[in-house]
Amino acid sequence: MEHEFWHEKWELGEIAFHEGKPNALLERHLSALNINADDRIFLPLCGKTVDIHWLREQGFDVVGAELSELAIQQLFSEMGLTPEIEPLGPLKVYSAPNLKIFVGDIFKLNAELLGPVDVVYDRAALVALPVDLRDRYAIQVPVITDRAPQLVITFDYDQSVMPGPPFSVPEAEVKRLYELNFDIEPLEAQEVPGGLKGKAPATETIWLLKKR
Repeated sequence: MEHEFWHEKWELGEIAFHEGKPNALLERHLSALNINADDRIFLPLCGKTVDIHWLREQGFDVVGAELSELAIQQLFSEMGLTPEIEPLGPLKVYSAPNLKIFVGDIFKLNAELLGPVDVVYDRAALVALPVDLRDRYAIQVPVITDRAPQLVITFDYDQSVMPGPPFSVPEAEVKRLYELNFDIEPLEAQEVPGGLKGKAPATETIWLLKKR
């Protein structure tokens, strides 16, 4: 999937994937990661998710990665924060107290630039990627985070009804992508009210991935 696809989505405001409140599965299951209030949590392909607001309010040091600079400009504006902005090689960094976002291609982010990460929270990253990028992504994030434990949220639905994104990532695909590096545990599954985009009946599942 080309970068232009996502830039256009943000420019046109076609962001149905954006939730206007903290994700309920995150709120219920964050404790499964056994993290402390000042730990550093990484959100790949974070957009302007309200989950960032909520996690900062819990005392976490939040770091994200996002392709769209417009999304991050909106994030900081909606949080009432004036970011410090600096170029960092092929990326830009937007930062404020307890918040740092790397803007650009996540595949150009490395462990040295990212810094230590305690946990990863993936709500809309894996499901945003088609198969060819999904395999690269499932390698990239463990590499740059030293296989930090993850909470990953996926959808399972009939892809013939709706082409995605978000894409259907069923249990077998989660295991294929991650079981080499992680023990995988489903924490909760729930039906998506009204279906995805009102079109496709879907199940939303939150997974706990722990380093083997």
